[in-house]
Amino acid sequence: MAVVLVSDSLAPQGLEILERAEGIDVIDAPGLSPGDLLEKIPGVDGLVIRSGTKVTADVIAAADRLAVIGRAGIGVDNVDLAAATARGIVVMNTPGGNTTTTAEHAVALMVSLARHIPQATASMKAGEWEKKRFVGMELYNRTLGVIGLGNIGRIVAEKAKGLGMRIIAFDPFLSAEAAAKLEVEAVDFDTLLARSDVISVHVPRTKDTAGLLGREAFARAKRGVLVVNAARGGIVDETALLEALDSGAVGGAALDVFAEEPPPKDHPLVTHEKVICTPHLGASTEQAQLNVAVAVAEQVRDYLLSGVIHNAVNVPSISREAAVRIRPYLELGEKLGRFQGQLCTGSIEQVEIEYSGSAAELDVAPITVAVLKGMLESVSEHVNMVNAPVIAQEHGIKVIESKASRTGDFASAIVTRVIGCDNRLIAGAVFEGGQPRIVRIDDFMLEAIPEGPTLLIFNRDRPGVVGLVGTLLGEMGINISRMQLALHRERAEAAMLVNVDKVPTAKVLEALREQPQVISAQLLELGP
Repeated sequence: MAVVLVSDSLAPQGLEILERAEGIDVIDAPGLSPGDLLEKIPGVDGLVIRSGTKVTADVIAAADRLAVIGRAGIGVDNVDLAAATARGIVVMNTPGGNTTTTAEHAVALMVSLARHIPQATASMKAGEWEKKRFVGMELYNRTLGVIGLGNIGRIVAEKAKGLGMRIIAFDPFLSAEAAAKLEVEAVDFDTLLARSDVISVHVPRTKDTAGLLGREAFARAKRGVLVVNAARGGIVDETALLEALDSGAVGGAALDVFAEEPPPKDHPLVTHEKVICTPHLGASTEQAQLNVAVAVAEQVRDYLLSGVIHNAVNVPSISREAAVRIRPYLELGEKLGRFQGQLCTGSIEQVEIEYSGSAAELDVAPITVAVLKGMLESVSEHVNMVNAPVIAQEHGIKVIESKASRTGDFASAIVTRVIGCDNRLIAGAVFEGGQPRIVRIDDFMLEAIPEGPTLLIFNRDRPGVVGLVGTLLGEMGINISRMQLALHRERAEAAMLVNVDKVPTAKVLEALREQPQVISAQLLELGP
């Protein structure tokens, strides 16, 4: 009998699914303290949580039978993924359960902001009748700029069309063909800023999107633009937004999320007369709560009773038997994809993945998904081994998978080619002992370990460049753990892949790029 512990409040329909499943015994104990959870977790096979339960490394260490953690919702920030993965525990979420609800909330915020509804309501409740004070903006025929056309952004765009708005969108991974099908005009970021009357944010918070709407963006935006953020706190720079509101550069803001939640009671944006705000209510509807409860219950039941994996965030959907053999190729595929995704400077039209040697003898479908997952991590914080192909399809990315009988220089190799985004070629191989390596970057051949913060430097083939790079990094407190070099004699150019012990600052990168023999220098985060 598999034991499932439900440690946060779950809709009755979700509990019923688990309780009716033969072979599952349910312990419904919402509101457990951290100490109580540590006491109850031994002997538990499945754990169902929401945002309240913190699944720390200590909890995972105490879980002697835990096989699956199911999160009723999207975010898994309250789960120690590294510890769970190390213990072989599958972590699942429910990414589609609150998509429509969140989109509806963003549209509600936009309309309320444009017509000053919260402020006018507060005024009337105070006994006032201030018609002239609350003159609003008619949204019909106005331009809505959507940042990020994932599932939620697309629903927002569709609903805004019903208001008669013109829709433009910035999404680096959205092809022109996919935009045309959505009847949305794809534009670059600067164009979106210049043309939008309203900007709505629908991207995950990553190192690339943190502070995306900041001082520089507001300075380039149409004066008086309205800003809506129902995605994640920190994407809109709160200090810069406050300045823009005070100067009139931004006409108003509607915020459902903040960098710190809950924000301080005296937060200047919360109290600002041009700001309306809600306490992270994007997913807070009865229907959304029901959707995620049913989804997580079905997923945990299916895994415990039949080994089927849905919406896993830390493991591929493959059988236990195949996992041992395929694991190093999955790791290599994800790192190749991560490499390509971070090199990308525009939309990706096509990805070609070629397998040769021993790799071609495997069921390569999960490896292809791993490549897509790594490549799309900069687009969606919710990408995983289940939804990566769907996200690629939504962005109009064509995926071509092939196998070659030739083995070339390596017994087992994977070659990835990206078209439409600088047309890059990155190849890798699995060496004896299951060790993944990067073996080719465009026309440069090398053998590099893909892990951690890594500098990719292209330079002219001149004496002293390697020493110069080492000296510069040393002077700035950056230690080199590994360095691999490659040479293209015909072009008199070289490439370096430099593993470093900590993430270099923008100042370090700028100093490298200023060196006369350096063609380009880029930071890559390749993971553990």
